[in-house]
Amino acid sequence: MQETFFTSKDATQLTGCTLRQIQYWRERGIVVPVISGTGTGRSIYYSRSNLVELAAMVYWLSTGISFDVACQVLKQLKEQAPDLFISGQGKRFMLLLSQDDSLCLVEFDRKRAIASLDQGKAVIPLWLDIIYQQLANRLPK
Repeated sequence: MQETFFTSKDATQLTGCTLRQIQYWRERGIVVPVISGTGTGRSIYYSRSNLVELAAMVYWLSTGISFDVACQVLKQLKEQAPDLFISGQGKRFMLLLSQDDSLCLVEFDRKRAIASLDQGKAVIPLWLDIIYQQLANRLPK
């Protein structure tokens, strides 16, 4: 099966980010397109896994997570589960406020989330399965 690639314009339409955002993220090495030539956006192409990364960034930023934290979470996910964005399997994670007031990324555990909320600590869900589903509904068949 041949992989489909998407232009920068396609990527923005499918994920909800702007051309400026993906340019900035590409320049900073946050979301690196699989085909990235120098010069204009016409020589840059994103894979489906790149689209998931872009959609995840858009989602996290929309929840109020800071840009730096969103970048850190994406990097951490890529390191912990390198095939997570490629395989199409949706997992659920959560960001929890730890004792030192930093956010830590863990797999979703309902009891742990409720316990944290009961203690007045922040819990931010990261439903990659929903991001996959929404993106899949927008992708061409």
